[in-house]
Amino acid sequence: MDKVALRNFAVNAKEKMEDDIKRKLELMGITEKGIGEETVKEDDYLKINGQEFNEKEVKQREKIIEVLKVSEEDEDFKKYFNELVEEIAYTWFNRIIAIRFMEVNDYILDGIRILSSDRENDREPQIIREVFNTDLKFSNDEKNNVYKLKEENKTEELFKFLFIKKCNKLNEILPELFEEAEDYSELLLPISINDEEGILRKLVDEVPEESFNVEKEGQIEVIGWLYQYYNEKKKKEVDQKTKKGKKVEQDDIPAKTQLFTPKWIVKYMVENSLGNLWLEGHPNENLEEKWKFLVKGEKQEEEIEKKLEKLNENYKEIKLEEIKIIDPCMGSGHILVYAFDVLMDIYSNLGYSNRDAVQSILENNIYGLDIDKRAYQLAYFALMMKAREYYKRIFSKKLELNICYTRESNDINKEIIDFISNGNNKIKEELDLIYNSFLDAREYGSLIEAPKIDYDEIKNRLSEIENTDSYNLFDEGKKDEIKNKFYYVLKTSEILSKKYEVVATNPPYMGSSIMDSKLSKYTKKNYPNSKMDMFAVFIERCNNLTKKNCYTSMITMQSWMFLSSFETLRKNILEKTTIKSLLQLGYGVIGIAFGTSAFSLKKSFPDEKEGYYFRMFDKIAQNIQTDDCATLFRISKNTTNFKYKFDEYLSENTIFEDIKSNEKGNLIKFQVNQKNFEKIPRMPIVYWASENLLEDFEKGIKTSELIEPKQGLATADNNRFLRQWYEVEEEKINYNIKSIEETESNEYKWYPYNKGGGRRQWYGNYDYVVNWENNGNEIRNFKDSNGKLRSVVRNPNYYFKEAITWPLITSGGFSIRYRESGSIHDVSGMSAFSENELRLKYILGIMGTKISNFIFNMLNPTVNLQVGDFNNFPVIKNEQIKPKVISIVDDCIKISKYDWNTFETAWDFKVSPLVNFERYVEEFENVKIGENGNVENKKIEKTQITLIEEAYSQYKEFTNNQFLKLKKNEEELNRIFIEIYGLQDELTSDVSEKDITIAKIFDTDAEINDEIKGNNYVLTKADVIKQFISYAVGCMFGRYSLDEEGLAFAGGEFDKNKYSKFIPDEDNCIPITDSEYFSDDIVTRFVEFVKTVYGEETLEENLKFIAQSLFNKNDAPKDIIREYFLKSFYEDHWKRYEERPIYWLYDAGEKNGFKALIYMHRYNEQITAKVRIGYLHELQKHYERRASFLKDEIENNNNRKKAEKELKKIKSQLDECKQFDEKMNHLSSEYISIDLDDGVKVNYEKVQTGRDGKKYEILGKVK
Repeated sequence: MDKVALRNFAVNAKEKMEDDIKRKLELMGITEKGIGEETVKEDDYLKINGQEFNEKEVKQREKIIEVLKVSEEDEDFKKYFNELVEEIAYTWFNRIIAIRFMEVNDYILDGIRILSSDRENDREPQIIREVFNTDLKFSNDEKNNVYKLKEENKTEELFKFLFIKKCNKLNEILPELFEEAEDYSELLLPISINDEEGILRKLVDEVPEESFNVEKEGQIEVIGWLYQYYNEKKKKEVDQKTKKGKKVEQDDIPAKTQLFTPKWIVKYMVENSLGNLWLEGHPNENLEEKWKFLVKGEKQEEEIEKKLEKLNENYKEIKLEEIKIIDPCMGSGHILVYAFDVLMDIYSNLGYSNRDAVQSILENNIYGLDIDKRAYQLAYFALMMKAREYYKRIFSKKLELNICYTRESNDINKEIIDFISNGNNKIKEELDLIYNSFLDAREYGSLIEAPKIDYDEIKNRLSEIENTDSYNLFDEGKKDEIKNKFYYVLKTSEILSKKYEVVATNPPYMGSSIMDSKLSKYTKKNYPNSKMDMFAVFIERCNNLTKKNCYTSMITMQSWMFLSSFETLRKNILEKTTIKSLLQLGYGVIGIAFGTSAFSLKKSFPDEKEGYYFRMFDKIAQNIQTDDCATLFRISKNTTNFKYKFDEYLSENTIFEDIKSNEKGNLIKFQVNQKNFEKIPRMPIVYWASENLLEDFEKGIKTSELIEPKQGLATADNNRFLRQWYEVEEEKINYNIKSIEETESNEYKWYPYNKGGGRRQWYGNYDYVVNWENNGNEIRNFKDSNGKLRSVVRNPNYYFKEAITWPLITSGGFSIRYRESGSIHDVSGMSAFSENELRLKYILGIMGTKISNFIFNMLNPTVNLQVGDFNNFPVIKNEQIKPKVISIVDDCIKISKYDWNTFETAWDFKVSPLVNFERYVEEFENVKIGENGNVENKKIEKTQITLIEEAYSQYKEFTNNQFLKLKKNEEELNRIFIEIYGLQDELTSDVSEKDITIAKIFDTDAEINDEIKGNNYVLTKADVIKQFISYAVGCMFGRYSLDEEGLAFAGGEFDKNKYSKFIPDEDNCIPITDSEYFSDDIVTRFVEFVKTVYGEETLEENLKFIAQSLFNKNDAPKDIIREYFLKSFYEDHWKRYEERPIYWLYDAGEKNGFKALIYMHRYNEQITAKVRIGYLHELQKHYERRASFLKDEIENNNNRKKAEKELKKIKSQLDECKQFDEKMNHLSSEYISIDLDDGVKVNYEKVQTGRDGKKYEILGKVK
C-alpha cells in the first residue's frame, strides 16, 4: 500500500473539492460573506454573474439558501457556510473512494467500472462507453439526453449524470453510505473527468490500483488511511487552536482525536481479546498458529493450572453467536474489520458456510459506535466490503448492521415522545430517559450511560407506527422525524445499554485542559477517577461495558501506567481486572510523538498467574518503525529471554524475522505477577522491576519521610516578574537573604530565583532573579481582569532556605543540585528541604547516582518529574558509609561550583581564568590525574604569567583534571549505592563523559571524542579565547576592573576610582570598523588590554595565539581579531547571554558600514545622539576622504583594479551609513530613557521605537 500516494491524494483532494464547491456557490451568488441577490429571473431560469441555471438548478439553489438562511442572521455565518462546504465535500469524497474500491475489486454488481476504464491506455470511464449495459434504468427522456450528450461529445456532462444516477442506484445495496442525499449536493458535485488536477484524475492516475485490490497488496484498511489523511489539515488547524489556549469544540473532536491504528496492533488487540476468549473454552492449535500476534500462556504451577481449568469450563458453554464485540470509538472500522476475520476463522473452524458465518457475524457479533457520521459511513462500508470478500451475494441480504453514529436529541421535537408512547406511561418515561441522556450526545459519544430499559417494546411500537398508513399530514411529519432522527438515538442507546464479551478500541486522546466546558463537566461528574484525559475515561468506560470474566483490549497513551493523576484508575485496574498482556511502545509506533501502551485486560479478580509484558524500546523518545516493532514483538513473544540492542537501531535498516538475540541488548518480554506493583508507592506498572528493587521499596524509607520536597512559586507571568540576574541593576539584588521576613522592608527589589533550568549536577543554574519587593507584594496581588488571583505562592516558609533541587523537565535525564540558602524556588525548580544538612547531602549523594534515573523512569517515565514522584523514592540509610558519601558529595559540589563560577554569566564570577587563574585554584588541594589514573598532588606555582598560551594550558589542565575527578567521584557513588541497593544486575558504576555536567576543554573540534559528543559543557580553545575576549570587552566598558574582583559596575553611580590598571571607555561607545578609523576602536582597545594583562614584551606572541585560536589562517593577528569583532562577536555575545545582550550593537547593516558597541547599564538618554554625531558622522567623513583618495588613484592608474574594488565597497558603506543616519536622526532627538528593571528585551525594543510607534531598527540582529 503506497501510503505516500494515499496521503498526497487525500490531502489535496480535500482542498481541491472544497475550493471547487466554493467556486460553484460563488457562481450562484453565495459566499462566506452572505447570500447575494440574483440579477435576472425570468420564467424558470435564473442568471447570476452571467451564469444561467435551469428549473431544477434553481430549486436546488433555493434549497441551499433555505439551509443557510437558518444561520444567516447568526454572526457566525462564515462558520455555517464552511460547514456546509465541508459536509458536501466529504460526502462525495466518501462515495468516490467507495466506488473506486468496489470497481477495482469487481464488487460493482453489473461489473462496469464507473471512474476508470477497463482498457489499458484508455482514460474514458467504462460507464460512458457501456452506458446501456449497466444495471441503471433510464426513462425515454433520459435515454434521449444520453444520446444527445454523446452526439455533442459532452462527456463531462454525461459522466456527472451517470455518476449521480449510479450513486442513487448503490443506495439499494449500501444505503448508509449512498444515502439519499440532499438534492442540492448534486448541483455542487466537485468531480470532473477532464480536470487534470481534479480528484478523479488524481485518484485513478496517481494512486496505485494495487492499494485497493484485496487480492494483491490492498486491504479495506486503505479506507481508514484515506480518512485519516483527508482530515490531516483539519487536525493540524485544531492543534494550532489548542496551542493558543483554545478549547476543542464539539465539531472539532473527531479531527482532534482521530488516529488510525496500525494493522499489527489491531491484530494484537483482537487476537488477545476475542481470540483468547474463544480459545480459553475451545483450545485449538490451528487457530493459535494462525493468529500470529496471540500471546500464548506458558505452563503455570499445577495448583494455578487447576484453578484456570475450572474457570475455563465456563467458557466452553459460550455459543459463538452470543459473543458480542464492540468498538465504542470505531472510526473507520479497522478493529471491527479484523474482528470479522477472526470470527470467520472461528466460524469456519466450526464448519459454518461462508454465507451463514457472514450473516451471523453482521447480525449477532459485531457492534460499533462513533461520534462522527463520516467515520460511521466508512466503517459501515468497510464491514460490508469485508463481508463481500467472503460472500458474494451479501448485497442481496438487506442487513442492518449493529453499528451507528451518535445522534443528538437536541433537535428532535419532544412531541414525538407522546406520539410514540400513545398513552403508555412506561414507554413515555423510558423515552424521556433516552431523550435526556442524548442531549449534546456528540460531545460525549460512547461515554453516555444509556438507560437499561425494554428496548424491544419500544421497537415494536415503532414498527407499528411504520406500518400504519392512516396518519394525517401532521403525524406523517412525526413519522418521518422518528425514522430519520429518533431511530438513530434509540439504536445508539440500545447498543450502549448492553454488556459485551469483548470491548476493543483505540480511544480518543485529549487532555482535560483542552476539553470544552460541557465535556469537562461531564467527565468530572461521571468519571472522576480518569477525568484527566479522554483515553483514560475510555479505559474506565470500556471496563464498564465489558461482561464479567470477559475482555477489554485497547491502545492508549502510556501515562495511566505511571502518573499520580491516574492512581485511582490504576488501582481499580490492578484490583478488579487481570492484565493478561501489555505492550509498552515508544514514540512514533502509531504515528504520534509520545509513548503508548496496548493491552488486554480480563474483567476478573487477579489470580496468581503471571501476565506478559513487552518493553518495545530503550529510551521512550526513540522512534521505532511500526513494522519493525511488530517483528520484534512476534519474535520476542515466542523466544525466551530475547534481547535487542535498541541503541543500535536504525530506521532505514529493516528488522527481519531471522534476527538473533543480542546478549548485550535489552530484554523485551517480562513475566510478572501484577500484585508486585502494589509494593511500589502509587502502584506504577513497572513490570521490569527486579526482585531486589521491589525489596528496596519495601525496606527503603520514602524521601518525604526524611526531607521535605515542596513545590514553589508560580508567578503566572514570568516575563513580568523574572529577569536574568545580569539584566537588572546589581545594587537592587540581594543575594544574602536567609528568611522571607527579611524581604518585608528593605531597599532591594530582586532576589535569586531557582527556576530549574537545563541538566546540571551538584551545583549551578544560578541565573534568574524574581521581583519579590516588599515580600512579594506585587506577585501576591497579581490578578486577572476579573479580579481573580493569578499567581500561586506555595510554601513561602521554605523560601530562601538551603535545599537540593531538580528541574521539572527531565528530558535530558534526571539531575539534582545543591542550592545554597538565599533563593526562592519556582514551580519548575522542584526543591527539597531539611534542617539537617548532612541528611540533605546524603540524599543528594543517592540522587546523584544512576539509581535515581533508573527508579524515576519507573515511577514516572515522562519528561516531567513531579514532587510526588520524588517523595516516593526509597532511601536506604547506611550510617557506616554516610561520612564517606558526604565527603564525596562536598567535593562534587566544590568542583561544580568552581566550574560554574569561571563563566561571566555566573553572579559569583570574579575574573577571567586566563587573567588570574590562581584565584580559582587556591581553594583546592591541587590535583592531577596521573598516567595510571590515580589522583596525584600537584602544586601550581603562583607566578606572573606573561603568555596567554601558558595561562590557557594551566586552565585547561586544571579544568580537565577537575572533570576527571568529578567523573571518578560519580563512579564511586554509583559503586557504593548500586551495592547498597543490590542493583548490580541492572546497573554499572561507569559514567559516560557525555553525562558529566562541567567543562572539559579540547584544543579543536576534531579532538572531541565520540564518548563526550553531545555534552553541552564541552569547550574548545576557541571558546575559551572568546570568553577571554568577552571579559576584555567588559573591562573596556567598566563592567569589570583589573583592580578588583567581580562586577565593578552594573548600574547606579559610575565610580572612576575603581579603575587604575586599565581605564574603561569614557563615553560608553566603542566602534567596530573594518579599518582603523578611530584611535579608540575595539581592536585598539583590545590590544591595549592584552598588553596591560600580559606585558608589552609578549604582546605580538599573545595576539598571534589569540588570532590563531579564533581562525586558523595566516592573516595578520590584528586583522583576524578585527574580523572576529566585526562578524562573530555579537552573535557569540547574544548566545552567551541567552538572547538578552548587555552590550548593544548599533549596526547599519550587512555592508559593515557602521558598528559600535555600548554597555546597557551605562545607557543614558543622549547616547544615541552621541553615537550618531561623535562616531557615525565622523566615520562618514573618513569614508568620504577615503573615496576621494581612491578616485585620484584610479585617475592616476595606480593599482586601478584594487582601488576600484575598494571604492565600490566604500560607496556601499557610505550609502548604508546615510540610510542608517536617517533612523538615528529620528531616534536621537527623542531622548529615549530605559529602566533596567524592565529587562533587556523590553528596553532593546524601546530604544528602537519612536514616539510615533514606528520601529527603527538600529540595533544588531542575530541570524
